[in-house]
Amino acid sequence: MSAAGAAATAATESELTAAGPAEAAARPRRTMRAACTVAKETIRFEERPVPVPAPGQALIRVETVTLCGTDLHIWEDDYATELPMVQGHEFCGVIEGLPEPHPTLAVGDRVAVSPILACGSCHACSIGRTNACDRMSVYGCYDVEGALTEWMAIPVAKLFPVPEALPAHLASLCEPASIAMQAVNRGRPVAGEKALVLGSGPIGLLCTLYLASLGVEVVAADTVPERCAFAREFGAVDTVLIDPAVPFPAPRQAELLATWTGGQGPSLVFEATGVPSSLNNALQAVATAGRVVAVGISDRAVTFSMRTLPVKDIDLIGSRNSQELIGEAAELLSRNTRQAEALITHRLPFDRVGEAFETMRSRTELVGKVAIDMPGAGRGAAS
Repeated sequence: MSAAGAAATAATESELTAAGPAEAAARPRRTMRAACTVAKETIRFEERPVPVPAPGQALIRVETVTLCGTDLHIWEDDYATELPMVQGHEFCGVIEGLPEPHPTLAVGDRVAVSPILACGSCHACSIGRTNACDRMSVYGCYDVEGALTEWMAIPVAKLFPVPEALPAHLASLCEPASIAMQAVNRGRPVAGEKALVLGSGPIGLLCTLYLASLGVEVVAADTVPERCAFAREFGAVDTVLIDPAVPFPAPRQAELLATWTGGQGPSLVFEATGVPSSLNNALQAVATAGRVVAVGISDRAVTFSMRTLPVKDIDLIGSRNSQELIGEAAELLSRNTRQAEALITHRLPFDRVGEAFETMRSRTELVGKVAIDMPGAGRGAAS
């Protein structure tokens, strides 16, 4: 901590000691704890000033943060983000201060947060696709420190009310759910059509859940049997277990897909793994004149014949982040709390955030989403 920060902390502690218990409880806290990733696989807890909201911002007490693969890469120092950085971009919290009255938000409301701050002037922003902004900042990922801290000052426009049916440890899933919904929307699904979802990790499962809610019939695929079984809980009518060492689809899988689609192949395929061979599988499996949505991300190269897209007349569509679908995601999750609960396979307190990252890269157990319960979860206003 800096000398100024230490002095502020000492002053605060001195004031609280001098005051009576009731007066001390009424004083707002001036410092908070933040978990800062300072170097590869190294977390340092720091004491920092509680943020003072600027005009147009609200003060949010962070309740829950969930971690994703991007967070793991940042922690491993294998990402474009420069360290040190306070991570965390999937989060929810409670409003503890609003700059002015708001038509749909009030102090005490639980909110999910859209973590993307778009520039507003690039081509993508100019056509309303702020999710693909060329110069975006993202809490806990690019330029702006994230939610592994007790309080944050957030633009009011980035706050979305959480339905009462959705508890705090599930509300942080609104961000990944919004990414899945964006990918599904990019695919232009039609009720009654048949879709194949390659990958039954959190994004693939949430794609499956949303597709099923829209009346789309889904077959899900993965390389892990437990994940295939998981996909049925999210609405898949059938599953396919892929052997990475065997060309896809294998004969019995080809027969299943042909029977299911009347020999046409699925008209809509989602690639949700980021594995190059999986994108090739998607292009192979999709029906002629079908759509393939690539939502999985990787730095690895993919190779396919230049004949593939024109001869099959395929729409190959990329999907990134979401166009402020956090509110819609909250509604989807509130209607499917059993599935949302199943996604959270591990919950750990703030003090064990380093262990949470270790758990994420486990190769010995099935890990879905890891949730971090922040110190203020379930408490009232900051005090």
